[in-house]
Amino acid sequence: MGDRGGAGGSRRRRTGSRPSSQGGGGPTVAEEEVRDVGAGGDAPAPTPAPDKGEDGDSDVGSGHWDLRCHRLQDSLFSSDSGFSNYRGILNWCVVMLILSNARLFLENLIKYGILVDPIQVVSLFLKDPYSWPALCLVIVANVFAVAAFQVEKRLAVGALTEQAGLLLHVVNLATILCFPAAVALLLESITPVGSVLALMVYTILFLKLFSYRDVNLWCRERKAKAKAKSGEGLPGAGALEPVPPAMGPDLGSSEASHATPLPPPPPRPNLLAASAGKKANGGAAPRTVSYPDNLTYRDLYYFLFAPTLCYELNFPRSPRIRKRFLLRRLLEMLFLTQLQVGLIQQWMVPTIQNSMKPFKDMDYSRIVERLLKLAVPNHLIWLIFFYWFFHSCMNAVAELMQFGDREFYRDWWNSESVTYFWQNWNIPVHKWCLRWARAGMSLVGVRFRVVPGTHPTAPSLHRHFYKPMLRRGSSKWVARMGVFFASAFFHEYLVSIPLHMFRLWAFTGMMAQIPLAWIVSRFFQGNYGNAAVWLTLIIGQPVAVLMYVHDYYVLNYEAPVVGA
Repeated sequence: MGDRGGAGGSRRRRTGSRPSSQGGGGPTVAEEEVRDVGAGGDAPAPTPAPDKGEDGDSDVGSGHWDLRCHRLQDSLFSSDSGFSNYRGILNWCVVMLILSNARLFLENLIKYGILVDPIQVVSLFLKDPYSWPALCLVIVANVFAVAAFQVEKRLAVGALTEQAGLLLHVVNLATILCFPAAVALLLESITPVGSVLALMVYTILFLKLFSYRDVNLWCRERKAKAKAKSGEGLPGAGALEPVPPAMGPDLGSSEASHATPLPPPPPRPNLLAASAGKKANGGAAPRTVSYPDNLTYRDLYYFLFAPTLCYELNFPRSPRIRKRFLLRRLLEMLFLTQLQVGLIQQWMVPTIQNSMKPFKDMDYSRIVERLLKLAVPNHLIWLIFFYWFFHSCMNAVAELMQFGDREFYRDWWNSESVTYFWQNWNIPVHKWCLRWARAGMSLVGVRFRVVPGTHPTAPSLHRHFYKPMLRRGSSKWVARMGVFFASAFFHEYLVSIPLHMFRLWAFTGMMAQIPLAWIVSRFFQGNYGNAAVWLTLIIGQPVAVLMYVHDYYVLNYEAPVVGA
């Protein structure tokens, strides 16, 4: 009876622990028996599963083996366990983050009260309600866009030489940078915030017109080269032949007459499908534009308003405007704008104001404390700004214009190196700095192939900044430094001119990314590299903010008092 009772108890335990057919909760007892291994390899071999009776349960005399509950296994936090589901810990971190920031918000409200004042924001843009200098600057920017367009029109028909066109473009681009800077420095009625917005518009216009000029120049060069190759037909020259109109867009009838037909490329869904074209254009199939038919005001202003810095003759187009998607983006823009303004007024401004005295007294411990206190709201606002601008705003503009390429950012938050971060957080600027033109004449919508019997010459790859430096003989290191130098210049351009002071903090911060990138890639790998990138983002920006605010405060508030 004792043995039978023990076996019955074992049978009841095993029956209760057997997983159901719908659950996935762990191995069965039989599986555990098979996997049991003794320490050091001298444990008895696994006992075969006992025989089962008619009711599916094991026999009574299964022995003490049925009572084992231990097996060789690692703790979950050990790296050898292979366990990776830390979702609960991530949720705990989020809860702790929310609670800690809630405490900071409550402390801020108790200490300062409600400081949010939307009306005060208007004074940041206008000193005089009857004077709108920043808006006037933006309107005047159309003059420079039309000037670049007229130069390209005359270059296309041969009314200007390439040297004269280059000179006019250089003068136009230089004026785009110098004219708004002079107005911002000399005109007292323009506010710093208004100056920043106007200078940003002119900076974007500079980059766009630079690309506009480059692409049209490549089109003219390719067109002349294709015409010369098709006319001469010299063997061994690696000639490239354009596709005839039946197979693809042409550059002209003379090129098409000497073309060798190519098989049509595979169709691109969502871009060139006829059904998508009908939805987008009211039943008309999308029309591919070739040079110089692209030189129209409609094409120019579509590019100027499109969320990209790199010009193309034929942009990918989305089939239709999704009204619900657009409405969500617009609501996000409205909500996040108010949230950023509220966080700046309620959280950042008091922290910055309280940081002036430690800077004046050179109290380093208090300076570090204020820096860390400013890092949290500054970083939070920066993250909100990233989502607001790169996702909400740019997607809203792209949806309105049916612009198909929505890759405005990549997974920069997974960056394990500083270089990866700068390559993926701002894709429009990265594409401009490091732009690939498609092989052959795909820039102008024409496909080429190597003529049989000639050299298979590799088509050139054009870029606006990085590749041109490499083609001129610069090393990759020098080319990367050139890219960071240009970025540092524009950062300082957008900060120093509106503040009417030149301290080069932004310039120094950008150039410091070069040694920082080397240090992170050399000494930090994997998750440690990602943590190092996040640390530089969280701490680096507040340092620059405090430097500029301190210098601006000393220059505009303490200096007049001392002079008086």
